[in-house]
Amino acid sequence: MTRRACVVGAGPNGLSAAIVLAQAGWKVDVFEAEPQPGGAARTLELTLPGFHHDFGSAVHPMAVGSPFFSSLDLQKYGLEWIHSPAAVAHPLDDGTAVMLERDLGLADASLGEDAHAWRRLMGPFAERWAEFSREVLRPIPLIPTHPLLMARFGLKAFLPANKLARAQFKSERVRALFAGIAAHSFLSLKEPFSSASGVLLGAALHAVGWPIPRGGANSITRALCACLAEYGVRVSTGRRIEKLADVSDYQIVLCDVTPGQLLQMANQELSERYRSKLAQFPRGPGVFKVDYAMNAPIPWKAVECARAATVHVGGTLEEIVVSEEKMRMGEHAERPFVLLAQPTLFDSSRAPEGKHIAWAYCHVPNGSTFDMLSRLENQIERFAPGFRDCILARTVLSPAGLESMDANLVGGDISGGAMDMWHFMLRPTWRSYATSARRIYLCSSSTPPGGGVHGMCGYYAAKLALSRRNIDHANNS
Repeated sequence: MTRRACVVGAGPNGLSAAIVLAQAGWKVDVFEAEPQPGGAARTLELTLPGFHHDFGSAVHPMAVGSPFFSSLDLQKYGLEWIHSPAAVAHPLDDGTAVMLERDLGLADASLGEDAHAWRRLMGPFAERWAEFSREVLRPIPLIPTHPLLMARFGLKAFLPANKLARAQFKSERVRALFAGIAAHSFLSLKEPFSSASGVLLGAALHAVGWPIPRGGANSITRALCACLAEYGVRVSTGRRIEKLADVSDYQIVLCDVTPGQLLQMANQELSERYRSKLAQFPRGPGVFKVDYAMNAPIPWKAVECARAATVHVGGTLEEIVVSEEKMRMGEHAERPFVLLAQPTLFDSSRAPEGKHIAWAYCHVPNGSTFDMLSRLENQIERFAPGFRDCILARTVLSPAGLESMDANLVGGDISGGAMDMWHFMLRPTWRSYATSARRIYLCSSSTPPGGGVHGMCGYYAAKLALSRRNIDHANNS
């Protein structure tokens, strides 16, 4: 009997799940609703012809640091990573910027009196990235494989980021730098667990970098699809699966969708209790995103910002705390924290000769309809006077706009659900990938280890499905 599985959704997690199944010898079909695979890892001409923008993620520490992606040798399929000279720039109102180098040994020049404290915080995890990444990019185990390392992480990760910054660092410059990295968490920096992203992403920066893929995020998707093709698997695009009853002839069905979508697709196959759990899983905050086609690079007051592909625009620790707390309270910050990428400084293939692109977003309440454009651009202008004069065209993607282009981004939520400590551990239920239906599994970023382009949700979901299938086969033999 042919072992047949299907994957619904061709984001990085769905493609990863399909690869694991294909590697195990299963015949796999992948169905993607959009015309192009990749989910949030797509590159599109969003503004003008010849300007290639990342629809979702633009900078990829978790992809280059993913244990599963690393096992696939994706460079063989054309994926090339570009590391900017500095990993991150954090401009300040005095016209300077805090620059964070990938090499921990170069920290002294930019971090000054806090260089030793920074190395003490990030070094243990960066130096043991292979073990650390396998621990954090998986379901939370009862007993970690490296308990001392994870205990050290836990002591820092569970603290509010504002408290850790003040306790760890003396200078306002380095406190601001850490706040910008921690703000990737989508939490208020006064909340417990908001330090986790700061430490994890900081360690990744020094261990594997914060690179961009040459040609854009679609290069990651293209490499994953090429890997699948070696197993004879093709992705069927423009194939929206409305009901899982339509794929009833598959022994395993993995769904790279949100809990709400799964509820609609598989309603009658799921138990009442499990349906209730899915319905209760909260969405995370949204993002307000703008893509720019530009006639020149961004004119930063701190010219050293041109050394970094990623720029954190938010000012001081206190300002970033206010911005993220407003968002968590369902409000809109006057001075939002803005995450910005400027890939064409390092990859000229993304725009016509002499032209540039920029990618920027800020955090907003889920489903927000408030126009943040002027506030977002005011923040960039604050540190780069004349920025607006460089704009040839812009495309604004509100939370609704993002969702219209990728149904997984419900209300603009790019994290697959709430990222507070409780819902991070239970994504979306205690079952993690398994559902109440033996053949159906959830493999999206709504499962452990959560958001980011790393494929680990799909990897672990597929591994679980295969192991349970083997158990069922042995019991029936």
